[in-house]
Amino acid sequence: MTRTAHGPVAVLGLGAMGAGLAHRLLDQGIPIRVWNRTPDRTAPLAQAGAHVAAHPAEAVAETSAAICVVADGQALGTVLRGPEGVLAHGPYPGTLLCASTVAPEEVVQIAGDLPAALDVGMLGNRDHARDGELRLFVGGTREAFDAAGPLLRALGKDVVHLGALGSGMRMKLLLNLLMGIEVQALAEATELAEACGLDRQLVLKTVAGSGFASPVMAFKSRRLAAGRFDEPDFRLRLMAKDLMLATKQAAAAGLSLPLATAAAETHVRATEQGLGDQDCAAITRALRPKPGTDT
Repeated sequence: MTRTAHGPVAVLGLGAMGAGLAHRLLDQGIPIRVWNRTPDRTAPLAQAGAHVAAHPAEAVAETSAAICVVADGQALGTVLRGPEGVLAHGPYPGTLLCASTVAPEEVVQIAGDLPAALDVGMLGNRDHARDGELRLFVGGTREAFDAAGPLLRALGKDVVHLGALGSGMRMKLLLNLLMGIEVQALAEATELAEACGLDRQLVLKTVAGSGFASPVMAFKSRRLAAGRFDEPDFRLRLMAKDLMLATKQAAAAGLSLPLATAAAETHVRATEQGLGDQDCAAITRALRPKPGTDT
């Protein structure tokens, strides 16, 4: 393996996906240095053998690669170019992997003239991340992709190079567009069924077992059946962000995407209603009539 696979590797951002990636690297025997905006999330990794850094610049010191898994473009910009950021003391000599879902143009702008930057669209959830079962869609130069190949293959079961920097984000936004629409469609069908007097649990079981359900719909049907949206696999506010990014991409390309636009508006409204930190399947709660509303 190359030095990129042996590490040490920095993981910046320890949400569900970042923490999963960090544990996966440790399981593979790769030493890691971790940082998170709120330090309490570093404790389990420290106990597992990770070095906990006080800021991103410290985290990437003497590493061969750094993986950024933060919430949005603003956070990514701060981690890379803010005070004590990755680039605060000069160019980063390793391979920088931007695994945060942001606008493709933001990746290119934030990465600037870094010689070895990749954007990585991750398909899967936190369990996939921890078990090395992700599908990874990567943008960047062939040279940077080849150098990071051993590391990427340690994290994902499928690794695909799509082209220039920004390509990984474009694929990720397409995938999240499909997920957002599918989960909302499932929630709408379920709410309509219940409003018409059908048994909610039976409807969800029927849909999940039918040829009409995608794997993600079958997976999310369990949350809808249980009515539990805490400990999210993917936060609703992040889905709202990604759907908005997708609609902006469409507008820039001169495309009209009615389903994407409607789903984005529903998710933004649900976030404004306080559902943003729940699982994206909580979109079902934004569809229900308010108390006292005639139906």
